[in-house]
Amino acid sequence: MEMNNLQLGDTGDSVKILQEKLKILGFYNALITGIFGVSTEVGVRTFQREFDLDVTGIVTAEMWEILYALTAVATPATSNKVLRLGDSGSEVRELQLKLRALLYYTGPITSKFDLETENAVKRLQFNNDITTNGIVDSATWILIEVLYGRLNQCVLDQIDDDGSSEDEPYKVYVVKAGDTLYAIASRYGTTVDAIKRLNHLTSNTLSIGQELKLPISDGNNDTGSDSTLRYIVKPGDTLYAIASRYDTTVDEIKRLNNLSSNVLTVGQVLNIPTANQGGANILYTVQRGDTLFSIASRYGTTVDEIKRLNNLTSNVLSIGQTLRIPSTNSSYITYTVQRGDTLFSIASRYGTTVDAIKRLNNLTSNVLSIGQVLKITFS
Repeated sequence: MEMNNLQLGDTGDSVKILQEKLKILGFYNALITGIFGVSTEVGVRTFQREFDLDVTGIVTAEMWEILYALTAVATPATSNKVLRLGDSGSEVRELQLKLRALLYYTGPITSKFDLETENAVKRLQFNNDITTNGIVDSATWILIEVLYGRLNQCVLDQIDDDGSSEDEPYKVYVVKAGDTLYAIASRYGTTVDAIKRLNHLTSNTLSIGQELKLPISDGNNDTGSDSTLRYIVKPGDTLYAIASRYDTTVDEIKRLNNLSSNVLTVGQVLNIPTANQGGANILYTVQRGDTLFSIASRYGTTVDEIKRLNNLTSNVLSIGQTLRIPSTNSSYITYTVQRGDTLFSIASRYGTTVDAIKRLNNLTSNVLSIGQVLKITFS
């Protein structure tokens, strides 16, 4: 499909398509408005940087081609029509089954789009930052079919019996602001049900700082070497989504698997580098106010080293951008306390706990002083 170039200030259906595809790939988190604003431009620039395009903020034919290639599997089937309150039929039954599998819908499978179904749709839309109107449009179908996988009837019937065990290997994850069970499960290639069973949870409510056990494998991913794991591509997967889930980059996955394009096929086996491969780098997500200089100072490295490691050609950063940071030989970094910092906010930011920071720094209280230097462990 031929699309026109788009840039800041443009409006229309083409912009909606752009925003929808950027949202699928994780580069855009705002509402689908059809208005090419600052948030859209930031998403475009981040996408261009990730895929080695000229970082102009202008959507060209080359970028459209990549967008369509990456989201080809995410296009809903033609049978997935728009659904709303009062509708009925097999499409509504499919919707209810999938919403039940995602733990948004707990009612009976009636094939009737009633108020309970509408409320489930609204919860799904609200939790994933898309227009919350209770109408299952193309963006909502894509969210269901891509972010959580195209589920078949067999999976739906067995969603409560995936055979996981408390004795299975697990890793510990510290809940951060904005986390949901669905987001965590998606990121680490497991299911909400498996996390709830392993942690004896009776609801989907989480608390910041809460420690969760996460299954290392859900049956789809097998351990590869000590520094890689094996991942089987599912419907709706993209390289960017997989890279985000396992704290790596598209380029690293392509290099490890000798891939010449970003196109994946269902059932394809990929080697995925683990987050601490080789022990040479740590991953850092850019926060508001960060600069390359402040990040380099915090981790005891240089701006040039970070730029070299991440193939950056400028010092411009985007909020949410993932950077590889060369680690030191130490098992911790140092952090200088800023105005407004608390042990809880620092622990949340670095994925650790208040107790771990206090123990490492021999602190007997939670009181901090501006300029105080703390040791922070990292994984």
